[in-house]
Amino acid sequence: MATFRVTAERLTIHPHGNADALELAQVGLYRAVVAKGRFTTGDWALYIPEGALLPDALIEELGLVGRLAGSAGNRVKAVRLRGELSQGIVCLPKGLRRDPATAGDHDFGPELGIVKWIPPIPVHMSGSVESAPELIRWIEIEDVKRFPAMFTPGEPVVASEKLHGSATLYTFSPDGDQVSSKGFGSRDQALVRDPKNLYWRAVLGHEVPERARAVAGRFGAERVGVFGEVFGKGVQDLSYGRSGTEELPGYAVFDIAVVVGGVKRWLDPAEVGDVTAELGLPAVPVLYRGPYDEEVLFGLASGRETLSGTGAHLREGLVVRPARERHSDLTGGRAIAKFVSPAYLTRKGGTEYE
Repeated sequence: MATFRVTAERLTIHPHGNADALELAQVGLYRAVVAKGRFTTGDWALYIPEGALLPDALIEELGLVGRLAGSAGNRVKAVRLRGELSQGIVCLPKGLRRDPATAGDHDFGPELGIVKWIPPIPVHMSGSVESAPELIRWIEIEDVKRFPAMFTPGEPVVASEKLHGSATLYTFSPDGDQVSSKGFGSRDQALVRDPKNLYWRAVLGHEVPERARAVAGRFGAERVGVFGEVFGKGVQDLSYGRSGTEELPGYAVFDIAVVVGGVKRWLDPAEVGDVTAELGLPAVPVLYRGPYDEEVLFGLASGRETLSGTGAHLREGLVVRPARERHSDLTGGRAIAKFVSPAYLTRKGGTEYE
């Protein structure tokens, strides 16, 4: 899940193709269904993103009782309304302390009581944790719909298949290694070494420590971060023909970072490909290399997964990054974004464990 904020946005309004009483309010490349006539192009309103948990009073004010997701009926989730994909909520709640038109980048979430949904962690994916200040964290990948100017048309990019598993963070250093999940890693916590734990089973079973040591030698690094997706039945609802309860869970590397002279560097996609191939590390499939073309990439985000080789189920989407790693002024971090399949967003019975 990407950076979570409830922000004021200037809207562009589009007609709804299948409902006379509805329209589409566009924020970035997101579109949310709204009542016809509620807003006009150029108006300012709040955008509440997917994954938000709303308080009961706000749900009632917005007329959304019984219309949201989750056991408590309070979670914002992508839905199709009369055939149109609606992502997030566009609204103007009463009693705002700031004028949305002049609020800048202010986060309205705290004053409205809106918080980010944190999925529960299944027992087999959890474990005892310890402080890990030297852990190399994974990052939040923003949705390209939120930052459509992330890439320049024609810029050389690489798109890999986005797998629906659980991110596994492995950090190697001469003083010892650490394993974590994205959720625990965001709090600088690592999972205590346990051969029964899902993440440790994946890392040890695929000999990641030995390969990370080789990466350190190759780049002269004092620390190496190997980031992979552990997947299979029992990890998430999409299994790719594997079982997370097997002794050797499904695992595929999607990124590598090295720390040289105290400076962290993310390897370019070609370097990641070379390293994983040379060392025999399983890697996520690369689906596209070429000039940045938004339409082409949105098309590739949908379809059937390729990892299993059987097209076992739908594709979650793509992760797109420049062919040469670079900074993004839009996010203040890496230039990297996800393209998510609409079918994935609106599937039934989906899980989103971290």
